[in-house]
Amino acid sequence: MDLLGQIKENGIVAIIRNASPTNILPIVRSLRAGGVKTVEITVETPKVLTLIEKVIDEMGNELIVGAGTVLDPETARAAIMAGAKFIFSPTVNVETIKLTKRYGVISIPGALTPTEILTAYEHGADVIKVFPANVFGPGYLKDIHGPMPHVPLMPTGGLNLGNIADYIKAGAVAVGLGNSLVNTKMLVSESDFENLRERAEKYVQEVKKARTLK
Repeated sequence: MDLLGQIKENGIVAIIRNASPTNILPIVRSLRAGGVKTVEITVETPKVLTLIEKVIDEMGNELIVGAGTVLDPETARAAIMAGAKFIFSPTVNVETIKLTKRYGVISIPGALTPTEILTAYEHGADVIKVFPANVFGPGYLKDIHGPMPHVPLMPTGGLNLGNIADYIKAGAVAVGLGNSLVNTKMLVSESDFENLRERAEKYVQEVKKARTLK
């Protein structure tokens, strides 16, 4: 299975924002122990390229590691050179999509309106991050898939254990999870990381269960 297929099969992209060299490895180890196999490290994080390299060196055989909140092609290239396997963006920047695909890396730009979604897909995006998904809710994915059933959608923003199944049932190929899964400010003690592992397990099971009910 190719990398894109693995991301879809994994079903969850854990979004790690404002991690540090001290806590990044405990975070990704806890996520992996809980069954999450795809992580995004956001680029506004200090020393982000070092963090990406650190995670890949430690767990590159166990995790798919990408960069998030990428706003321009220059940042995308830097992240790719650090080893990022996919590029997440909050918006549609055509030049960022082109640069990412030029290097053979998975492009997942953020879009909300039908025009933005189709524009991103037509310019080579592999999956469209519907962001912020909570603005319209799970039913919006069904509405988009009416005229565009071929476009793979990954809702991000406002997803939690209470609604994640609804998005999967509505046709999401995977979901992006931020603070509801990984809140770096709340990760200090060993028990915090154990709670993260348990939370990851719950999300993984919820996705599996929702897929059987589609």
